[in-house]
Amino acid sequence: MGPIGMPEMIMIFVVILLLFGAKKLPELARGIGKSMGEFKKARDDFEREITRGETEAKVKDAPGKEPQDS
Repeated sequence: MGPIGMPEMIMIFVVILLLFGAKKLPELARGIGKSMGEFKKARDDFEREITRGETEAKVKDAPGKEPQDS
């Protein structure tokens, strides 16, 4: 099975258009966009927490050094 080409993409779009209708497509796209934004925000928050935890662990493990306030 190879990559999806232009004819396949057009067929998928037509099927989606038939299923949801022309009036629902912008609403559907907006909802998908918002959910992707929320997912990216959650991923960034998770990565920030992991990085902060690693930094705090390194500071606690370093002998003779005290934690610095940022």
